[in-house]
Amino acid sequence: MSLPKPAANETPTHFPTFPDLKGKVALITGIGQVGIPESTTWGNGAATARILSYNGVKIFGSDINLSAAEYTRKRLLADNAQATCDVVTCDVTKQSDVDAFVQAAMDKHGRIDILVNNVGTTRAGSPTSMSEQTWMQQIDINLNSTYRCCHAVLPIMEKQGSGSIINNASITALRYIGKPQIAYATAKAAVIRYTKSAGVMYAAQNIRFNCVVPGLMYTPLVENFGMSEKEEEREVFRKITEHNVPMGKMGDSFDVANAVVWLASDAARYVTSHALVVDGGITESTGTGG
Repeated sequence: MSLPKPAANETPTHFPTFPDLKGKVALITGIGQVGIPESTTWGNGAATARILSYNGVKIFGSDINLSAAEYTRKRLLADNAQATCDVVTCDVTKQSDVDAFVQAAMDKHGRIDILVNNVGTTRAGSPTSMSEQTWMQQIDINLNSTYRCCHAVLPIMEKQGSGSIINNASITALRYIGKPQIAYATAKAAVIRYTKSAGVMYAAQNIRFNCVVPGLMYTPLVENFGMSEKEEEREVFRKITEHNVPMGKMGDSFDVANAVVWLASDAARYVTSHALVVDGGITESTGTGG
């Protein structure tokens, strides 16, 4: 069974280029993706890796699911035989795993120029219905993981005298979009605040902090909901795809990736402490997002 992308863009074959990125080293968490192998859809981390790789960036990625990370690596090499991509397993809720991930990248390349904190996942729940355990788990993976990776990478960037860190947030941090996901929204709002504060703290050291704030994106996770045998998951798919985005279409992972890569490049050299909204206008509209 396959699903048409609901008014989303087709997977691009040409990407923006930023010559200054060539030869740099990028760490990307969550480089794998949920999805059926034959799917042509790319996750946010995978799409970011693809465009960075296209720009000559050496990719060092991690995922809690090593086979998913390996799948992304296979796709990158099939797309570009000259690509440099290594992947390892990493649970970003464990500082020891994060430290090992960062050290492996340093052992391989000796430097880290770009860090993309891409890991994130959401669970449904309101302030009364969500258990404390789920709340803590959501805060840990969506917020604390960003802290852990920055904690490990910042000393390296300080010694280098430069670096660019891009964190993945969400429009749920800015407005309620009609879905009860209180912990996810809270964590992503904190990610934006963390990014803005850290950007000021490290500006004089030539280390830039920015974040992307995606709206309704057609990702492998959404695609899987639509193909699920569970009616409740298919209902989630319907709610997400029956949107009221002013541009009339959902975005996809390459829209997110384009924003990330621009922020990583010297084209954004004077941009820090910024939250770049990529949402087709829905945050400023009057609808609830479905």
